[in-house]
Amino acid sequence: MAQILWFENYQPADAPELGGKNTSLGTLTGAGLPVPPGFAVSADCYRKALADGGLTGQLDALIAVVDARDPASVAAAGERARALIGALKVPADLAAAIRGGYARLCEQCGDAGLPVAVRSSATCEDQPDASFAGEHDTYLWVRGGDAVVAHVLRCWASLFTDRGIAYRLERGYGRANVAMSVGVQQMVRPRAAGVAFTLNPLNGDRSQIAIDASWGFGEAVVSGEVTPDNFLVDKVMGTITKRTISAKTLEYRLTSADAVTAVPVEAERQSVPCLSDDEIQAVARLARRAEKHYKCPQDVEWAIDGAQAIDGAQSVLLLQSRPETVWSRKPRQTAACTADPITSMVQTLLHPSHGTPEGGC
Repeated sequence: MAQILWFENYQPADAPELGGKNTSLGTLTGAGLPVPPGFAVSADCYRKALADGGLTGQLDALIAVVDARDPASVAAAGERARALIGALKVPADLAAAIRGGYARLCEQCGDAGLPVAVRSSATCEDQPDASFAGEHDTYLWVRGGDAVVAHVLRCWASLFTDRGIAYRLERGYGRANVAMSVGVQQMVRPRAAGVAFTLNPLNGDRSQIAIDASWGFGEAVVSGEVTPDNFLVDKVMGTITKRTISAKTLEYRLTSADAVTAVPVEAERQSVPCLSDDEIQAVARLARRAEKHYKCPQDVEWAIDGAQAIDGAQSVLLLQSRPETVWSRKPRQTAACTADPITSMVQTLLHPSHGTPEGGC
């Protein structure tokens, strides 16, 4: 297995070494979906660095005595594990490979100081019974080869966040066979971003696509720091059947210090829809393509690239797609008003402009 694997060259046999997130990015790239370019550092690099540094046994011993029901026990083990990994020196050959990959990505994107996202991708992520969403760390707007190498090490350490340790123990993963791959990907500077579910997360209705959207980077939506705009889109007709526009008081935005920071949203933008109808439908189409490729309901992260003209599908980028893990394990059901595609079309024809009213079916 190569130390560096480009998303564009992904093959299914690579999946065990790339973790859930990077496997998804490689799969989506190969399927022709609009994914920002990048590469992955294999999980084997993590394993080898820990073994060479004499940490494998120490980390196993730390986790073996953790009581998942005791936050203090989890926190103490996590702090020690992160400190041990943070003190590692990234092997010289791997550091050179990462710097070389970053340089190639800069050349490919036409920016010598290309900002990238450095993203954790644990080998236990995005399983049918556990998503691990938000349990490990991602770093935004990283520039320079040395900085990318340093942030790869930080992603390795984030395998041992308190929430990550507790979640693995609760799900029976422990530490055995769990390792960390890391993705390095061209940074998007979004005008708006969010998540989309290819079913209605409130009732499991698979005839609908539910979109949560807010201004700026998607972190405010994923973390729950802002109440996002919400849209429901009919899968059959592609029409918007419900809209809820919220007061979006906070957004994550790039600051002059080259950092992504939470800032207040100007009053005049707070209660304005952050997506046009064309953009809502473009996000829905992209989510639907991901679902068709994977053949199961998906939880999709997306962004409207502010550097591109806002022209619908061309400006919507797919940042992640993982299996939906709540309703997908339950028997299929649909809401009474969309019990089948024919009924769905009739409802759309009856409400051609804005779909069903707020709070209605």
